Amino acid sequence: MKSLITFAAALATFSLLTGVGFAGESMPGVKTQPNAGFEKLKPLVGNWQGKSSEGKPVSITYALVSDGSALVEKMGAGSEHEMVTVYYPDGNRLMMTHYCSLHNQPRMRADAPAADGRKLLFDFVDATNLSSPDAMHMHKLVVNLEDKDHFVQEWTWKSGEKEGTVVFRLERMK
Repeated sequence: MKSLITFAAALATFSLLTGVGFAGESMPGVKTQPNAGFEKLKPLVGNWQGKSSEGKPVSITYALVSDGSALVEKMGAGSEHEMVTVYYPDGNRLMMTHYCSLHNQPRMRADAPAADGRKLLFDFVDATNLSSPDAMHMHKLVVNLEDKDHFVQEWTWKSGEKEGTVVFRLERMK
């Protein structure tokens, strides 16, 4: 056991001193199946701006992370109410976790994209830090990819039996 610890320490030191690391490298032999929904979202990488259905300005940035296996969305980056959503493949379905300014984290799942290939419908699976099942949370998301420079998000919140939807119309910043 002592030799294993010594080897691990030496390997870590070598990595730090030489800049040669393993974290950023793809694992040999690891193969993933393409995910249709995730492939539809990847072109969103970049900066977007638009307005909500209430006329409020919104900005969103997208970045691929973790060797391209997850897409991070930051809505209102740098603001007091910044929210982060992470989209990631789950077999042939697409998952997302929304880190909400309501201080809960709903997870939603989408099946394959609609027949026209432009719409993804995410439905509520569960949430962490939800004080009760009736507490306000995001419950549904529809993403409509209109073209390479325009898309629409429809976020539906739920609080008890009440629901409401906020629509964001977004355009790529050039």
